[in-house]
Amino acid sequence: MDDEMVERFLEDGFVRIEGAFPPRVAEDCARLLWRETGYDPQDPGTWKDPVHWVAAMAQGPFAAAANSPVLHEAFDVLVGAGRWVPRYALGSFPLRFPHEEEPDDAGWHVEGSYLPEGATLWHTNVRSRDRALLMLFLFSEVTETDAPTRIRVGSHLDVPPVLEPYGEAGASFLELGPKVDAASAHRPQAYATGRPGDVYLCHPFLVHAAQPHHGTRPRFMAQPPLSPAQQVELDRADGDYSAVEFAIRRGLSREG
Repeated sequence: MDDEMVERFLEDGFVRIEGAFPPRVAEDCARLLWRETGYDPQDPGTWKDPVHWVAAMAQGPFAAAANSPVLHEAFDVLVGAGRWVPRYALGSFPLRFPHEEEPDDAGWHVEGSYLPEGATLWHTNVRSRDRALLMLFLFSEVTETDAPTRIRVGSHLDVPPVLEPYGEAGASFLELGPKVDAASAHRPQAYATGRPGDVYLCHPFLVHAAQPHHGTRPRFMAQPPLSPAQQVELDRADGDYSAVEFAIRRGLSREG
């Protein structure tokens, strides 16, 4: 991570870390994920669903992928040293397969990060409670034909004004979806493509969406949060803002 990458994160809302963990680790993870699906990697006739969800995986290869030195360095730079919690499991995994059926989860949205008492839908607030980053871990090669996650570049700056009126209580991702979609509709689109071992580190307010898979190769990816050791602060007396905090303040017009 250098100053140029930090500025790219502030402007675009994400950075791609190429080779964040070794390809052989990605291969081990993919093998374990295939086992969870019950599908035959060599027989597309067994790939019965367009999306197969796998929950948290805590085997050694996943812990190794999440704890590479380059990722720890990037977390320190973007979130702040001592302000994030190491992960020893990854999840969830939306494993996407070539399929005639359209997936039902392809709308533009930001991720929910906490579940208020009595609520059934995950919420987000302007301080990104309980989420420091959204991360995309690639365990297969992903080209533009392999259903890569769609990203609206710079959309993380459009979301804070949408969230601010909800205050600390925040709102559900379902309620916010149409609003963040409309607020970011003018943004250019990018795709989370790459090789096994690449990781996208995304601002928690980055507007993104899935898409149908019309290619030939399954796409294996994890989209876990990085959890904060201390919650995001938007009014620090010492002015020691992380890149994540600075971007939120910029979206609220508190920074140039």
